[in-house]
Amino acid sequence: MQANSKSTEEGRRPSSAPQAPSPLEQGEGEDIAIVGGGIIGICAAACLAEAGRKVTIFDRTGICEETSSGNAAAFAFSDVLPMAHKGMIRQLPKWLADPLGPFSIPPAYLPKLLPWLIRFWRAGAPAKYEASLTAQAGMMKLAEAEWMGLLDRSGTRGMLREDGSLELYESEAEFRASLPGWAVRKRFDIGFRHVEGDELAALQPGLSPRFVKATFVPGWKTIADPKLLGKAVWAYAQTRGARFELAQIERVAADQDGATLTLADGTTRRARHLVVAAGAWSHLLARQFGDRIPLETERGYNTTLPKAAFDVKRQLIFSGHGFVITPLETGLRVGGAVELGGIERPPNYARSKALLQKAQKFLPGLDPAGGREWMGFRPSLPDSVPVIGRVSGNRPVVYAFGHGHLGLTQAAATGRLIRDLVLGQTPPMDLAPFSPQRF
Repeated sequence: MQANSKSTEEGRRPSSAPQAPSPLEQGEGEDIAIVGGGIIGICAAACLAEAGRKVTIFDRTGICEETSSGNAAAFAFSDVLPMAHKGMIRQLPKWLADPLGPFSIPPAYLPKLLPWLIRFWRAGAPAKYEASLTAQAGMMKLAEAEWMGLLDRSGTRGMLREDGSLELYESEAEFRASLPGWAVRKRFDIGFRHVEGDELAALQPGLSPRFVKATFVPGWKTIADPKLLGKAVWAYAQTRGARFELAQIERVAADQDGATLTLADGTTRRARHLVVAAGAWSHLLARQFGDRIPLETERGYNTTLPKAAFDVKRQLIFSGHGFVITPLETGLRVGGAVELGGIERPPNYARSKALLQKAQKFLPGLDPAGGREWMGFRPSLPDSVPVIGRVSGNRPVVYAFGHGHLGLTQAAATGRLIRDLVLGQTPPMDLAPFSPQRF
C-alpha cells in the first residue's frame, strides 16, 4: 500500500515474514513484481509461484497488515448484487442524512466525490446493472472454486467455517423489500430460505425480539481470521519461492521490455512483469501509466471484542443498518458500513462506536468491554466490478484492484486470472467486463 495513514497500532508493525534479499536487488531481472501485500497480492503471488515463476511482493508495511487484516472474514460468494442496486439507491437519501448511518459522506469531501457519485448513480441503470450483476455472478462462481482449491493446496482448509449466514429484518416491510434481491440470487442457483419464530431463535439464540424474520444462507462461509489466513497463504507462497520486500513504491514506469519501480529511498527495481494490487492506492499508480480509473475508498469500521462477548453462531447481517457481526477465532467482530471519505482523512471512530451501540441493542447481553477499534480502506469502483486486466499500451503490466468489500471473497479468483494474464494463457471467464479501459 502506498499511503502513510494507518488504522491500528497492530497494523503498523512490519511483517514477521523473512525478508530475504529480492532477486530484483540482485539484478536477475526475471521476476514478477507485485505492488501490494494485501490478500489480492498474496493470492496472485501464490498462483504465480505455483506456476514456477519468481515473484516478489513490495509493500510499505508487510504481508496482510493493512485493510486485508481487519475485514469481516466472509467468503461472500452469494453477494452478487452490485452496490448500486435499486434498493440501495432508494435508501441513499435517508442514509446520507445520518452522519453515523450505513452510508455516509463527510460534507467537505462531497465536491471531490461528486463525479464518482454520478457514475455510481448511472451504474444503477437497468442495462449497466444487469451487466455488472452477470459479471459478479461469474466471478463468484470462479472465486468459490479457486478458494477451495487454494485452501487445500496451502493447508489452510481448517480455517474455513461453513455455518451459513443470517440476514435479519426488523419488520414485514423490510423483509418484503428484500425479496427482489433474493429472487435475483435464485436466478444464479444461490440457496437460501426465509425463517421466523422458533427456527430463527434456534439459528441465533438471544436475538432481540425486534427481528421478526430472517433469511438463512447455508452456503455462506467465513474464515477463522482474515489476517491469519492471509499470512498462512503467504507462508505457502514462500515455500514455492515467493519473496517479500518491505518498501514504499513512489513511482512506476514500463516499456515493452519490462517495468521499473522507484522506491522511497531512491533505488530502483526492474521486473519483466508488474502487477498493481495496491488496493485503495492503486489508481494513483495507474495514473502514472496514463490510466485514469475512478476508484474511491469505502472506509470500513469495526470493533473486535473478546470471544466471550456473546455466543454468535454464524455471521449475522443487519442489512438495514449496513453492518455484520462475525464470530472469529480471535474474537467477535462488529463492523461494516460505508464512509466515502478518501484515503487522507483521519478515522472517525464515532462510526465504530455507533455500530457497537446498535449491536448491544440487537443482541441484549452483549458485553462491549475490551474491544479494539479499526478502520480500513476498501477500493471501490462505481459499478462494483473490479479492474482485472492489462494496462493501456503494449506494456507488461496488469491491474488487480477495486474489489470494494469483496476483496477477500474474490482474491483467489483474481490470483488465478492474473496468473493467466501474465503467462499469456486463456482465462476461464470473459474479462471484458473487468477491463481497465471500460471507463
